[in-house]
Amino acid sequence: MTENVKIYSLSTCSHCKATKRLLSQCEVKYEFTDVDLLSTEERNAILEDIRSYNPECSFPTIIIGSKVIVGYNEAEIKKALGLNVPGQGFFKRMLSKFFSL
Repeated sequence: MTENVKIYSLSTCSHCKATKRLLSQCEVKYEFTDVDLLSTEERNAILEDIRSYNPECSFPTIIIGSKVIVGYNEAEIKKALGLNVPGQGFFKRMLSKFFSL
């Protein structure tokens, strides 16, 4: 799994909460910043950082390694984390028949 997972979120956003819940359920460690809870100075600095990843500056903005995901998209998030990739289990089972995995 990817080591660096960062979420820029809003404390009141249902999509942001769903993203955090998904990562927790998948036992992924992540850092998050609830932008709406920051002081004005901190918020302005963070918003500039977010715009470098997501010019629309919408939430959640999720950074997984070098991949940026905007909004809650479970399939995209899991794919970026290397979780539940379609066919992955099948290929591992097939390889284990020929190699000791």
